[in-house]
Parts: sequence; structure tokens; C-alpha cells
Amino acid sequence: MLKQKDYSTYLKKKFSLKEGFVKRMEALLGKEEANRFFEISYTQTPSSIRCNTLKISVEDLRKRFLGYGWKSEQSFEKFPKIMIIRSKLEPGELGKTKEHLLGYYYVQEISSMLPMLILKPKPGEVILDLCASPGSKTTQAAAMMENKGTIIANEVSMGRIGILNSNLERMGVMNTIVTRKEGVALCNALFKKSDVRFDKILVDAPCSGEGTLRKSPKTFLMWKENMIKKIANTQKRLVDSAMKLLRVGGEMIYSTCTLAPEEDEMIVDY
Repeated sequence: MLKQKDYSTYLKKKFSLKEGFVKRMEALLGKEEANRFFEISYTQTPSSIRCNTLKISVEDLRKRFLGYGWKSEQSFEKFPKIMIIRSKLEPGELGKTKEHLLGYYYVQEISSMLPMLILKPKPGEVILDLCASPGSKTTQAAAMMENKGTIIANEVSMGRIGILNSNLERMGVMNTIVTRKEGVALCNALFKKSDVRFDKILVDAPCSGEGTLRKSPKTFLMWKENMIKKIANTQKRLVDSAMKLLRVGGEMIYSTCTLAPEEDEMIVDY
């Protein structure tokens, strides 16, 4: 396993910065903060998991980790299901245990858990997860709802639906209906042809992925400024159509894994 310094050097050589991306981040953050941002982007993320309480308690899962000699840490007192594995693991080791295969935990970045922690889905509610695959947030919602109520988990890609279904089954989710339709078309159909309205909606929109650099360094190579404008138009349409399906007093979370204001603050302003 590479040490952090060697890992960063390796990434910098393989995934070099695009000049346009550098200039853009310097304009947004200032040169000093942009430099700090890129230095951090070339480091590894902590190994974080979410305990799946549909199948196991947090304490029992911790005991199982101790059996592997893993040190786990619960850094958030209000959210004990979030656990960080502090032991040095081999690449992919977290996903190879029998506990992972049995759905006792989901390997998930802490930032990915935030939308559902804010939305707070409750047992008995009707939830829409408009862009659901691979299912990290859908399975999190189902656990918070104790498998009670209903989640409609939508995904447009057939390949990604296979991944979504696999994760729902592995995690023991029983309250979710999977649909395959372009997000705007699904919302418009539900609005015009049914009385279905949702207590809570998650629009975890497709985005340029600037916030995933540490997890997926290939984003450095894929980044294009014109892509941001194109995706922002799609995001506006998704938000517009989903908002109509909220019940009076309902709540909607709009989230992305990018840093671009055009895809974040400007969508919310819109």
C-alpha cells in the first residue's frame, strides 16, 4: 500500500490539472485556497461506512470489526451509525467481508450521507428518490424509515437499475418501488395522471462531480466547463418537475457532489 505522500505524487503524475479548472477555482476561492483545495484533492478519503440497522445493531457490527482487528470510530454523537475505519486496509478490503455481502453495512462517504440526515425520512412517509442509483441514499432512507412507508426510487439507466436493485436486495430493503424513467418525464406523468404526492423528495442530481476528486481522480481528466452549463439546465428541469409533487408542508432536498455554483447556489436561487 502506498503511503499518503507517495499516493499523492502518483495521482499528480497520472491525473494532471487542466488549466481551465485551475483558473476557475482560483477565481472562486483565491489562489491560496485553490492551492489548498487541489492539495487535498490528491489525498485519500477516510474509509467510512454506514451501519445497516435493518439487519444488525451498531454494537454488534463494531464487535465484528474488532474480530478483524479493525479500529472503528464513531465521530458523530448524534449519528452513531456512521463509522470510520481507522485501520489501514488494502484496496477493496471493506467490500470483501461477509458482513458487507450480507448487507450489514454500506460503504459510503460521509458527505453522501448528509442529504438523508437533513431530510429525515420517517416511518410511514411517502418518499421520492428521483435519481436513485446506486442506492446509497435509498437504502439509508429505508433504514431510517424502518422499512415502513413507501419509497419510489427512480433511475433512467437500465445498467444502473441493476446496481440499484442489487443494493436494495443486499441491504434488506422492503418498502421501495423501483421505476425506470427520465426524471422529468416521471414527475410530469405522476403530476398529470395520478394523485400521488410526496412527504419528502430527494433530487440528488447528476452533476459535473467536482466534489468527487479524492474518490475518483479520473474526474480531473473528465472536467469540462461547457459540461457544467449543459448539466445545470438538466438540473433546473428536474427541480422544477419534482417540486410540483410535494405535498403541502413537504420537504425537498436538492443535492449534488460538485462545487460549481452554476449547479448549486444558482439552481437554488432559480
